[in-house]
Amino acid sequence: RSVSRASPNLTFVPACLPPDPAEVEELQRFVSNSKRLFVMTGAGISTESGIPDYRSEGVGLYARTDRRPVQHAEFIRSASARQRYWARNFVGWPQFSSHQPNKAHLVLRDWEKLGKLHWLVTQNVDALHTKAGSQRMTELHGCTHRVFCLACGDRILRAELQEHFEALNPTWKAEAFGVAPDGDVFLTDEQVRNFRVPACRKCGGILKPDVTFFGDTVSQEKVRFVHQRLAESDSMLIAGSSMQVYSGYRFALAAREKKLPIAVLNIGPTRLDHFASLKLNFRCGELLPLIV
Repeated sequence: RSVSRASPNLTFVPACLPPDPAEVEELQRFVSNSKRLFVMTGAGISTESGIPDYRSEGVGLYARTDRRPVQHAEFIRSASARQRYWARNFVGWPQFSSHQPNKAHLVLRDWEKLGKLHWLVTQNVDALHTKAGSQRMTELHGCTHRVFCLACGDRILRAELQEHFEALNPTWKAEAFGVAPDGDVFLTDEQVRNFRVPACRKCGGILKPDVTFFGDTVSQEKVRFVHQRLAESDSMLIAGSSMQVYSGYRFALAAREKKLPIAVLNIGPTRLDHFASLKLNFRCGELLPLIV
């Protein structure tokens, strides 16, 4: 199996015990009993690929720094906020875009190929499920690998925008001070001051990554679509998410209302712990490959 080629990066993974054989058996039974499994993933599935999350104890962004992600309203109204965001994103992009799927992403892809997985919804914006080859999938919060114009809707690849940044800022250089979950890095205001941000090539409008920033909402069309996929499913697995963000949590509430069995695989507590059928406190990339 191809999963053996993916080595874990544990820098941003909280400490946890190795999988307990009895609990592995419980998850195996849960997956085997599922005919149309609905899977939702969060940042905890990508930490083993070297991408930090926000909330993990000791290693998440909130534990390491007082930095907070950009807010939607601030990005829309403030040119300086956009300049700061894009400067940090420009520096962080080569590393962020080079991250590769880990064993957990590859296992879920294999489950899809085998017909075990009915639909995958990821809260992540890192494109790792796409890189792994998953197709029956919804990126709930979008993807940083795409950019669009707020005025005319024109879309370009983030990799193409990187070339525009380089052309506009041929002599601009900045050393990064750490990395954040959404692909940007820590820079000082002084470093950001002279960074130039390109406008839309078609209309001169504001360019924004195709992601749902904090304070923004997921489109009703996408929410309806995910609810439809959940309605077709017979069980739900949460992998690598504390489900603190309502945009994802609402689907767990819907699964509970439909009386679907729910399994949770996450290091640390989640909002589902009091009603999940099964809660496992292990690494996704260590446990999921044990399920056949």
